[in-house]
Amino acid sequence: MTNERIYGNTPPFLQQTNLVKNPNLENEMDVIVYGVPWEGAVTWGDYTGCELGPKVIRLNSARYSGYLPELDHIDVFSHLRIGDKGDVAVTPAEPEETMEKIEDFAGTIWGGSSWPLAFGGDHGITYPIVKSLTETTGKKIGIIHLDAHYDNNLHSNGDPYGRGAPFARLYETEGVVNEALVHIGIHGPRNKPENGKLASDVGAVTKTIHDIRRHQGPREAAAEAYEIASTGTDAVYLSICSDVLDHAYNPGGPVDGNGLTSFELLEMVHEVTSRGVCGMDYVEVYPQQDATDFSSHFASFVALYALAGEALRRKSS
Repeated sequence: MTNERIYGNTPPFLQQTNLVKNPNLENEMDVIVYGVPWEGAVTWGDYTGCELGPKVIRLNSARYSGYLPELDHIDVFSHLRIGDKGDVAVTPAEPEETMEKIEDFAGTIWGGSSWPLAFGGDHGITYPIVKSLTETTGKKIGIIHLDAHYDNNLHSNGDPYGRGAPFARLYETEGVVNEALVHIGIHGPRNKPENGKLASDVGAVTKTIHDIRRHQGPREAAAEAYEIASTGTDAVYLSICSDVLDHAYNPGGPVDGNGLTSFELLEMVHEVTSRGVCGMDYVEVYPQQDATDFSSHFASFVALYALAGEALRRKSS
């Protein structure tokens, strides 16, 4: 492990992590962390600032080890070599150019042997990441999408690449199997009737917050989502918007009530990743809305539970 610790004044994720400075080291890693500090069209008022997420998440992650006593005392660093590749060099106010840069950056990881974990940025980043996955690997992809919202508008305030539109673009992406795309945790009045209709029309599956709470429970719902996403596909990708959490657990996220508790989300993430995913993203943390950085700290918890799931899978195989 390198003794260097920082990009500028920002430590690599979890501090113990290797810095990835060349393709050879990248191919020696089991997991590559990277940031996408991009924010496109804003959906409401001045609720903005999620492009700061990758930096603030990294800064707060320095508090944590990879040891989780509640998950069979697993230490992710004992089972996984983790590297931090830094951030995509986005182009402000240029969504199309930035989407191409994200796609190219992600392609350098998909072309290797590492399992990538991206921190956003807004949810628009998921489209170029998964598009890059399909084009680089030629695999058929299922997606588990944990979110309060469908994010399948045809455009987001006129931007076809905006945070409210990535899954409309992914429905159109060759290699994404729409019948293996699960929108899970959906809830709240910021969805519109046409969102649910479009998901149904293309064959995507919806599991609402009440499906999780009233009928199954978090682990059971996550297991079913994985079965759907892995049927007829070569790999499963996991995409998480912070607003799948109730705002009480996510002060640095969009304001949405009736969401998952922190326990429920961590249960679901660990269940999915212990079954095997090809990569994941965690998006829409707004540090400027969060005086105590709670949501940035919790992003590390989500990532660690995901990494623990991957570590457990490798340990058991």
